[in-house]
Amino acid sequence: MRGVPRITRWRPDSDYCAESVCRLLRFIVEPGARILNIRCETGRLLDAVSPSYGVGVESRQPLVEAARARYPRFTFIQSDPDRLDLPERFDYILVNDLSDTVDLVAGIERLVPLCEPHTRIVVCGYTRLWRRRLAFAEGDVHGLLQTAGFRVVRTHRLILMPMRIPFVSELVNRIAACLPLVSKLCMVSVVVARPEPKAVSADSVSVSVVVPCRNERGNVAAAVERMPRLGRHTEILFCDDRSTDGTGDEVRRAIARNPDRDIRLIDGPGICKADNVWTGFRASRGDILIILDADLTVMPEELPHFVRALTDGRAELANGSRMAYPMQKSAMSRSHVIGNRMMSAIFSYLLDHPVKDTLCGTKALWRRDWERIEAQLGSWGVQDRWGDHELLLGAGRLQLAIVDVPVHYQERVHGVSKMVGVASNLFRMLRLCAAAGPRLKTGS
Repeated sequence: MRGVPRITRWRPDSDYCAESVCRLLRFIVEPGARILNIRCETGRLLDAVSPSYGVGVESRQPLVEAARARYPRFTFIQSDPDRLDLPERFDYILVNDLSDTVDLVAGIERLVPLCEPHTRIVVCGYTRLWRRRLAFAEGDVHGLLQTAGFRVVRTHRLILMPMRIPFVSELVNRIAACLPLVSKLCMVSVVVARPEPKAVSADSVSVSVVVPCRNERGNVAAAVERMPRLGRHTEILFCDDRSTDGTGDEVRRAIARNPDRDIRLIDGPGICKADNVWTGFRASRGDILIILDADLTVMPEELPHFVRALTDGRAELANGSRMAYPMQKSAMSRSHVIGNRMMSAIFSYLLDHPVKDTLCGTKALWRRDWERIEAQLGSWGVQDRWGDHELLLGAGRLQLAIVDVPVHYQERVHGVSKMVGVASNLFRMLRLCAAAGPRLKTGS
């Protein structure tokens, strides 16, 4: 930053802090998005997130001129945030500081017409510990966003040591800063919000129910008979993962017996459940995608709750939770219950949102969000063989609203459970969390 006035930096004496914030924003913001940057200063933050189309807004003319000279591929506008008036919409709106804005509420409200339903507002501010020294605190950000009609999705905290000391600062800021309670001491908060969701009619959407199955012949007929009509059209995709008990033939018989239902048989890759589900997602045609395990331990009759969670706007990923209702003693072993509760506690911290049951196979999401998550598959360093955690981590990275949907959990009637090797699976899941934690928290 040599030769650049101090006022053009993201914060006085904070080149190192600016690099940390840029790293987190590159993790949050999808490459190639349409991005608006409020208080863009000289455009450094806008350039860091690699937009396909970028607009910077800055009230100080010298900084606008400097930004135009440095980054001619972007558009830079001189305006106060509370007077901003643009005739377009963006995927992400980055707010770099509003502390000297005359009307803070008006500055945030001006962002509402610039948003699509999927738009994320990302506000860089300061945690409560630093409030006396710095003007714009995390709590102020939450209140302003809620007043203007936005819903806070996540809050990231970073930078325990706001100076560069080789090895030490990286250890402290990338690892220690992720720890519970310790994160409260961090200097910077990055608050992510979305526009207040609007409900859509459930009858206006089509639904694809993906049923991953391997040696589940005895459950096929019941799955079809009990499957409710969802949305304006329901397709049922049985993803047969190379069964040896005649599951595929049973699906073909179900197709012949139910000509009024849209049922398809999809050949799975025979690798693991996750790849089988992804195969079904790619073959599906619905607006909403739902996973229903073929063992029917989660009742098909409860799938309308998942559709409503999405169409009401409450959820962008509806996650089944088997822990809300009493369950039959033999439905889930004690070791599975303990492991599930452990993973739920870890994920609740990683996602900054309570998740009561990470391993329930019943999940629902919009196709448009699945296509964004699909681009991230396999990027966490450890393979998720079941797919549940990959979906949760992908939703966390995209800052999607995750909502638990309570479901009843029953004993399976036919077949045997495929969830074996509890210790090895738990170890794999813990490795996945260890790899994903720093990235979800600080973008590292």
